[in-house]
Amino acid sequence: MSFAAAMLSLPRPLLATCVYLLLLPGCQGRILGYTNGFHYQDISNGNGHGEIYFNGIRLHVESPQSSVSATRGSTVTLPCHYHYEPELTIPRKTRVKWSWLPANTMTPQVSADAFFKETEVMVAMGSRHRSYGSFRGRVRLRRSAPGDMSLVINELQVNDTGRYRCEVIDGLEDDSVTVDLELRGVVFPYYSQKGRYHYNFFRAQKECQDQDATLATFEQLFTAWEEGLDWCNAGWLADGTVQYPITIPRDGCGGKNLAPGLRSYGQRDRVLHRYDAFCFAASVKGTVYFLENTTKLNFTEAIQACSSDGSQIAKVGQLYAAWKLMGLDHCDAGWLADGSVRYPITKARANCGPSQPGVRSFGFPPQYLKFGVYCYRSMLCFNAGQIKPY
Repeated sequence: MSFAAAMLSLPRPLLATCVYLLLLPGCQGRILGYTNGFHYQDISNGNGHGEIYFNGIRLHVESPQSSVSATRGSTVTLPCHYHYEPELTIPRKTRVKWSWLPANTMTPQVSADAFFKETEVMVAMGSRHRSYGSFRGRVRLRRSAPGDMSLVINELQVNDTGRYRCEVIDGLEDDSVTVDLELRGVVFPYYSQKGRYHYNFFRAQKECQDQDATLATFEQLFTAWEEGLDWCNAGWLADGTVQYPITIPRDGCGGKNLAPGLRSYGQRDRVLHRYDAFCFAASVKGTVYFLENTTKLNFTEAIQACSSDGSQIAKVGQLYAAWKLMGLDHCDAGWLADGSVRYPITKARANCGPSQPGVRSFGFPPQYLKFGVYCYRSMLCFNAGQIKPY
């Protein structure tokens, strides 16, 4: 269908609006879309058809990596370099803008509208720069070589994940590239002591935070599924969708005839609907250890025992992170801060649960029963002779 035919097929009110916009001065041929936030003056050295000549010099912005992964609390560099073809004989003044699309707003197919949700991270020109929001004071440009506009982020936070855009503007041209930032960590299902499906979206967020974790993103749950996570209860994700991962199709979990994958309920009402949660825990700044004790402890005694040892009782997210990222392996069940009893196994063996590695759970037993306890000591509490081995 031709452009004219497509226009004529529109309803009359919409057609009138389109014609009006096309007739506005300076609007011919323009389409509303992504804007980089910088103002450009019109340049008249064109050919009369909206094209501008730049003497054959083209700006290229590139990144050798489309994604970068790092651990919480670390320093990470998002690579971005620009150059000209052919090389310039007279340098041009350039500006760089880094912006960010948070992971909890990303979907498997990012639409053009997502660009409007990008948040400014840093803008720099020459030696002047400005950072914004939660990134203020934590970001800088690496500038290790001419054209290096790589972004360095210090004290990486759990919520820093997402898609970052590096855009270079020289007054005549602009080009950009995106780099995804992911945290290394582990996804785990989490449910109420009362049983399954008791959390609305906001309660699920809080429950994950209370366990030193965040609601998992779609990408994090998908990666966990690729690594073998199979869980037949639906849980909230950071984008407000409800999903669950199945590696072995079966009745009651979407049916035997569906292929393995993520089962999705789509977006649900964040206040009214109740499900479990999928939490994401990144590495911990400290150590998780099983407190060697000659006697078993009830829940109250377990809290006191960790405190007496200069630590605190470990949270579920801390135990999962220590198991997944630090290789914690101990075949003794122990209390955790939420009142659950669990133990981590990296090397499956007899009398230590199923044949696959994982964090074994006894659920939420009565708090008068006696088990061991897992404690957590942060880096700030480390003193000579106090560090407990795994």
